[in-house]
Amino acid sequence: MKHQYTNALVNETSPYLLQHAHNPVDWNPWNDTTLEKAKTENKLMLISVGYAACHWCHVMEHESFEDSLVAQVMNKNFINIKVDREERPDVDQVYMNAVQLMTGSGGWPLNVITLPDGRPVWGGTYFKKAQWMDALEQISKLYSEDPKRLQEYADKLEEGIKSLDVVKLNTDEPVFETSFIEDAIENWSKQFDYKLGGMNRVPKFMMPNNYHFLLRYAYQKNDHELLNFVNLTLKKMAYGGVFDQIGGGFSRYSVDDKWHVPHFEKMLYDNGQLVSLYSDAYLVSKNELYKNTVEETLNYIKNNMTASNGAFYSSLDADSNTKNGELEEGAFYVWNKDELKTLLQEDFELFSDYYNVNSYGFWEHDNYVLIRKDDDTKIIEKYKLSKILLEDKKNKWKTILLKARNKRAKPRLDDKTLTSWNAIMLKGYVDAYRVFGNEDYLASAEKNANFILNSQLREDGGLNHNFKNGVSSINGYLEDYATTINALIALYENTLNEKWLNTARDLANYTFNHFFDESSNMFFFTSNEDASLISRSIEYNDNVIPASNSIMAKNLFKLSHYFDNEHFSKTAMTMLNNVKPEMQAYPSGYSNWFDLMLNYTKPYYEVAIVGKDAKEKIKQLNQNYIPNMLIAGSTSENNMALLKNRYNPDNTLIYVCVNKACKLPVSEVNDAIKFLKK
Repeated sequence: MKHQYTNALVNETSPYLLQHAHNPVDWNPWNDTTLEKAKTENKLMLISVGYAACHWCHVMEHESFEDSLVAQVMNKNFINIKVDREERPDVDQVYMNAVQLMTGSGGWPLNVITLPDGRPVWGGTYFKKAQWMDALEQISKLYSEDPKRLQEYADKLEEGIKSLDVVKLNTDEPVFETSFIEDAIENWSKQFDYKLGGMNRVPKFMMPNNYHFLLRYAYQKNDHELLNFVNLTLKKMAYGGVFDQIGGGFSRYSVDDKWHVPHFEKMLYDNGQLVSLYSDAYLVSKNELYKNTVEETLNYIKNNMTASNGAFYSSLDADSNTKNGELEEGAFYVWNKDELKTLLQEDFELFSDYYNVNSYGFWEHDNYVLIRKDDDTKIIEKYKLSKILLEDKKNKWKTILLKARNKRAKPRLDDKTLTSWNAIMLKGYVDAYRVFGNEDYLASAEKNANFILNSQLREDGGLNHNFKNGVSSINGYLEDYATTINALIALYENTLNEKWLNTARDLANYTFNHFFDESSNMFFFTSNEDASLISRSIEYNDNVIPASNSIMAKNLFKLSHYFDNEHFSKTAMTMLNNVKPEMQAYPSGYSNWFDLMLNYTKPYYEVAIVGKDAKEKIKQLNQNYIPNMLIAGSTSENNMALLKNRYNPDNTLIYVCVNKACKLPVSEVNDAIKFLKK
């Protein structure tokens, strides 16, 4: 009798889950009903985790999950669950930890087999069809013949998973010194690639937080060698194929050492952080390349990843259909010579020199990924052009190629909206506005902030994580709170609208009520209102996105200044002290914590600007890179701790304070900067 499969993903909204809704596998979403079913039927669970833009997830789907023989084995022996890791980072984290303990490495697709109670017994990442079938047969055989062995293994593994997420309270006196940071960077710098930028390995991830910290440290320490390395990295990334030279925006990482061939998916969180990084780097270097990179990235976000309500979508897939209708990685983005010659005609030679349509830019199958090698001045000299003429030509090329490219099948869009990633992009827009003064950037930022407050913030003061088809869902994780608070503080500093700052404080209070771990003074990733998983994890390692705890600690540091809140201040310091013992051995996994540490090792300034011209003076002040300050301000009388009794109707005054001691107020921004640059 033919199996009538019952794939329950058709009712889901996640684009990733919907991609699997017509597999012959009896897929279920992760929910209480499914988990209960596994217990009732006493069946092993097969949990497969991925995301919409994940190339190898698509490959495994095509090879295994679309195959009726594989589906037969899966349906007979397992309760099969598909999880979108972006919707459920909590589930992903627990099983990723398990697979890393079992195999020593992790990644996506993530495939795990668990006992009916959800405790893992086997797992890995991508499997070829034969391997996959073989493993499933073996484990189901073991479960029917000797379930006790699997039980014992699950007990051991559970202990291991729980021990991974334990952060001990550090009872030593908090001591944060520059020498501690210096030693870490010296250790770290042995891995730097001084020729091509980034780390001396492949694949190369952008890791914006690493370079944001190194930029700040190099600038404050006046370390020219380190600053040169950061600028080299930023230049090579912006020149590389990892940056879309025609349409703007960054892909997720490069598979080679010269930032050339990307893994072509574009993620919102990378682009948001890179906009912030290139904006600050522009303040330090005034390099036009950085300004152009920000402008082109935000243009890409506006045209491809922004909804009419101001929300941002999650990602664009690496794969798209070729002319023959086959899904292929990078098909949308690559070019062959004949096509370029036809489109660019007499400009082809200059174009191919500029973007290396030669052995340097060659990828595979007659395809080229555009990459720059030389700066504009070299090209201008070589071809005897003016700067204006080259700019005109570049704009013309981009228009022609964009028009041609848009006729191709577009990569699939993951159009769900995640609060945490939206907040990262919102912060990118605020930082770009702060540096470049473009009012459109501020408008996009405020529109997105209002979307979060109107659609994702609940009546009880909590945030939801996901938004799709007009519906807000999934109780928020610590990352949603940490990134939103961070973005709202930045928005306040640039607009002086206290709604943003007060909301940031209210959200911080909410996290203390629902996420705080009294024993370690850290924050759990999940709320105390969520159904419990096998482990309630504490995320504190910075990665492609900084850890939710490191962002939270920086938020509390700032909020403690704004609201004169001792509890916030002490918590931030304790959190940093807790992770300090691990920071030097693996600095790139703690770069956001190191950034916070700089706030304690150097003077940290509170700048209060009060008077009718406060906003203008903030704009002037922001033309300088001053990473060790926060801004408070008001255009009228204000009772905030930093602003009280400081309003003068006749004069706009700037107060520069450090450690609760203030310099005499000044009315000129340049005089304030002298205090800040000492």
